[in-house]
Amino acid sequence: MKKIIIAGASGMVGGIILRESLQSADVEQVRVIVRRTQGISHPKLVEVIHKDFLDFSGIKEHFEGQDIAHFCIGVYTGAVPDAQFKTITVDFARSFADAVKNGSPNATFCFLSGAGADLKEKSRISFAKYKGMAENHLSSLDFQGLNIFRPAYIYPVEKREEPNFSYRLYRRLYPIMKAIYPSSAITSERLGKAMFTAGMNAENYGVLENTDIKKL
Repeated sequence: MKKIIIAGASGMVGGIILRESLQSADVEQVRVIVRRTQGISHPKLVEVIHKDFLDFSGIKEHFEGQDIAHFCIGVYTGAVPDAQFKTITVDFARSFADAVKNGSPNATFCFLSGAGADLKEKSRISFAKYKGMAENHLSSLDFQGLNIFRPAYIYPVEKREEPNFSYRLYRRLYPIMKAIYPSSAITSERLGKAMFTAGMNAENYGVLENTDIKKL
C-alpha cells in the first residue's frame, strides 16, 4: 500500500493523478498540499492547507513516510511576470523536492516538466530555461526513482476556458495534430495516468519525452 503526496492536485494533470490515486486499491493515503480547500471528501485524502510554497518547514511532518511524490504546479507563459514565472516554475519545485528528499529520501519523484526543457539553462525561452533549471536541481538530489515528464501540447480532455489564443488554436487543431504528427500532443488523461503509473511502479525512468509517455 502506497502513500502519495501531490503538489498541484487542483490543476489539469494533478487532478487526474489525484483521482487515480483515490480510486486505486493499492494506495493507502493521498496527501495534497494546497493553498485552499478543494472541497473533496474521501477516506484516503489528507488535505494540507499551506500558503508559502517556498518554505515547507512548518509542515515538514507531512512529507515524512511518503512513497511517491508528484509535482504538477505550473503556470502558462505570459500569464504572470517573468520573475513570478521563474518562482513558480523553479523555486516552488526546488522547495517541494527538497522537502520530499528530507522527509522521505526513498520516495519516487515524478515531475511535470515540458518538451524543450533546456538543461544548459541558456535558452532565451523562459519556459525552456526554467524547466531545465528545475530538472537539474531534481537530478542533483539523487532520488532512487526520478521520473521527469516532458509532454508536448497537452490536450485538455475536460472542457475549460483556454488561457490564450495559442491554446484555443491548438485545441481546434488537435485532431489534425493527432492524426498527422502524433508525437506533437498528448491528452491530459493519458499524461496524468502515465504519471500515476510511473510513481506506482517505483521505477527510475529518468526523462520521458512525449513518445515515451505515450508508451508508458
